[in-house]
Amino acid sequence: MSPNPPVRSPARRDFLKASAWIAGSALVGARSASARVVRAAPAGRKLRIAGIGVGGKGESDIWAMRGEEVVALCDVDWNRAARSFERFPNARRYHDYRELFDRESALDAVVVSTPDHSHAVPALMAIERGLHVFCQKPLTHTVEEARLLAVAARARGVCTQMGNQGTATDGMREAVEVIRAGTIGPVRRVHVWTNRPVWPQGIDRPEGVDPIPETLRWDLFLGPAPYRPYKGGYHPFAWRGWWDYGTGALGDMACHIMNLAYKALRLGAPTRVEPLVVDGLREETAPNRAIVRYEFPARGEQPPVELFWYDGNLKPPADLLPEGKQFAAGGTLLEGDDGMLYSDDDYGARYQLWPEERFAGFEPPAPWLPRAPRPAGEVSQHELIHHEFLAGCRGEVETSSSFDGYAGPFTEAVLLGNVAQRLGETIEWDAPALRARGRPEADALIRKEYARGFDLPLRGTTAPRWH
Repeated sequence: MSPNPPVRSPARRDFLKASAWIAGSALVGARSASARVVRAAPAGRKLRIAGIGVGGKGESDIWAMRGEEVVALCDVDWNRAARSFERFPNARRYHDYRELFDRESALDAVVVSTPDHSHAVPALMAIERGLHVFCQKPLTHTVEEARLLAVAARARGVCTQMGNQGTATDGMREAVEVIRAGTIGPVRRVHVWTNRPVWPQGIDRPEGVDPIPETLRWDLFLGPAPYRPYKGGYHPFAWRGWWDYGTGALGDMACHIMNLAYKALRLGAPTRVEPLVVDGLREETAPNRAIVRYEFPARGEQPPVELFWYDGNLKPPADLLPEGKQFAAGGTLLEGDDGMLYSDDDYGARYQLWPEERFAGFEPPAPWLPRAPRPAGEVSQHELIHHEFLAGCRGEVETSSSFDGYAGPFTEAVLLGNVAQRLGETIEWDAPALRARGRPEADALIRKEYARGFDLPLRGTTAPRWH
């Protein structure tokens, strides 16, 4: 049998029903995050979990669920998935997550760790079935998908978490407390930078066709994306630079590095996004380097904020540095009226206050944000976000990066930077309407079309305002 037979379109529930309930829940999205009600998983037993995308980053994501009952594993490349298969020998194996959903009727939760372009469809399929969902960052491939996942999660009352690990660390939460306590005064400007991409970007489609590896279902890797012949250089890992599959350096890393500032300042939706530098942009791949400027409005007594994103080893102006300091390869700098907070960590889990002489002997405020639960035994900082998700599934805590309470609007803001880069123009953003004012050509970048057999559940509904 060919390793890549034609894509099947297995029988599934009628997603028009799901569309009906989300369209009828227009008031749900307007509720505050504190009003969320999550349907807890049954107490007294292990959660039944399926992993979708269990090679690469998915390997560590599903391994973090090892204290639960991992009943099913799905991956388009069984060679990449081999270690997860070995670790969970009793889990049923699938190539196609649609088949998994058809056959696994007793799940509690799903972990989605596929390439970016295949996040939204399985995540929405899981939510429509009332399953709790952990999904890797960036939450989605498009702005529209982020809105749909947020509204759907709220309406269904499921526990959700995006995999931006720093959110659950004690150090990042302490830095948020320091900023919100007014330690550096009102913050008016933020700089966020990364050395990514460390994969190919700024290139055109390669010529020729390569034999498809026997262990790879290329048709299923493509999933909702347009068809193209297989060529080495898309899978694995390098898919990040291709617009059909990834979101470039900005989409890949901002949900980590921008996280500290976005959460601490409660930034919400930007009003304006401007591409300042876009070097090497191609029709099919993200640029080699870029600078994007975001404008966020005043929030209560907090002033408007300019946020500058830099990638491709571009960095903030050197005159912001104290004497003798150098910017790390990636990090965050918040400029306040009374000082600066600098983090040289991609996850925001450690920080410094500048100028150092002003903050000598500084003691952080008493902790007031809840810390992520820690299970018995030794776990890495990177696994805290998974354990917080599992506790959230049981109704014990509220997750810190839930789709509706945080990750959805955050991902929308991040991905608008890609829309501006690809458009080559400044965007004036109308968040309630999910559109760029006066730029109808941006619509094709805010949303996308889906290959037949990978239709997006709930699409076609009007997402209510929920910011």
